[in-house]
Amino acid sequence: MGMMDGKVVVVTGAGRGVGRGVALLMAAEGARVVVNDIGVALDGTGGEATPAQSVVEEIRSAGGEAVACLESVSEWASAGRIVQCALDTFGRVDAVVNNAGILRDVIFHRMEESDWDAVVNVMLKGSFNVARHAAPHFRSQGAGAYVHMTSTAGLIGAIGQANYAAAKLGIVGLSNSIARDMQKYGIRSNCVAPSGWTRMIASIPTDTPAQQKRVAQRMEIRAEMNAPLTVFLCSDAAHEVTGQVFYVRKNELFLFSQHRPIRGVHRAEGWTPQSVLEHALPSFRASLVPLDRTVTVFPHDAI
Repeated sequence: MGMMDGKVVVVTGAGRGVGRGVALLMAAEGARVVVNDIGVALDGTGGEATPAQSVVEEIRSAGGEAVACLESVSEWASAGRIVQCALDTFGRVDAVVNNAGILRDVIFHRMEESDWDAVVNVMLKGSFNVARHAAPHFRSQGAGAYVHMTSTAGLIGAIGQANYAAAKLGIVGLSNSIARDMQKYGIRSNCVAPSGWTRMIASIPTDTPAQQKRVAQRMEIRAEMNAPLTVFLCSDAAHEVTGQVFYVRKNELFLFSQHRPIRGVHRAEGWTPQSVLEHALPSFRASLVPLDRTVTVFPHDAI
């Protein structure tokens, strides 16, 4: 008996990398899988059926059940057809893993509107689109699970990724809202920030020794190492877990804190700009959050 026996799971961006690892383990744990991938390049251009179909063939050759779906998550109607593919092929849908993503990395003052729109439409809007289309079916059966892939680029920070970071942190807000709105219907929603050697990591510049070292260390983390937590969160065994944010780093699992007040000040007479300077700022100064980046919070030398 696998942890996902009898379940039907949609995995977006499942043709390569993290999504492929999730789809394969879902099938190994007994799920029937919709392998969604339009086979684009990292920047979202092009498209081919080969990645999705290759994963389907891997699953079938191992005795599992899967179907390829080449619809885009970024368009409302197209995303609906991804969920409909699960219903038409397997008769139900039990879990959605929102993993599809692209990159358009560029320093903020050079970022074009098209760079912003392309990334946000795939990652944030795409996650909403697929999740929303699955929601009525989850509600009618009184159960369902979402896992949305976020990133430490959004949770902590990164350079040259304003579009990507905004979309990934927006996904956390989306997941939290789904968790609260849908809890009474038995529906759960969580986020996972994955790490591992993928096409996205391979695109990191290696112009300096520090960058070369970081990329070399990331090569030690296989993309499929993110799959066990994701599969667990989609299973009935995780019935008590919702509205959470996790991070996977090789053999380590982390639970992230979320935004809550850390310090407060009060003045009975109210505030002026000058009193903010003289009273509030000194009170807050020791608690101001530093401008960390992912590589400083999670130095990969520790892996």
